[in-house]
Amino acid sequence: MSMDFNFFMNDVVNQARQEIVSAGYKELKTTAEVEEAFAQKGTTLVMINSVCGCAGGVARPAAAHALHYDKRPDHLVTVFAGQDKEATETARSYFTGYPPSSPSFALLKDGKIITMVERHQIEGFDPASVVAKLQNEFEKHCEEL
Repeated sequence: MSMDFNFFMNDVVNQARQEIVSAGYKELKTTAEVEEAFAQKGTTLVMINSVCGCAGGVARPAAAHALHYDKRPDHLVTVFAGQDKEATETARSYFTGYPPSSPSFALLKDGKIITMVERHQIEGFDPASVVAKLQNEFEKHCEEL
């Protein structure tokens, strides 16, 4: 019995995408979309999505729940590591000083990296802990909406 791995993974990938889009993040699938999004003025939270079970299962709920806070980023976007490779590579080129990490979060201001919550700060933690990390960064760098 032969099973096409990519066919099997489509359901997992689609579910992971839907969770983030439903939370209010805009998917960026091309270099042009990343460059356009990162050129926006203000703060931008980038969720680097991943199908990684442990960290991804914590990062996606944290991405949604962190937004329930007075101070929030102006823009919410996401790239999908391992899926939208061109967009992810372009996004990571903005994250100077940080190694590739997925899932993870990058906070930018006027297209420049401010900070990241990397995979090692997500994996092994519960969603509430990651929410607290994100909201701490929002408190420091974002305006009240």
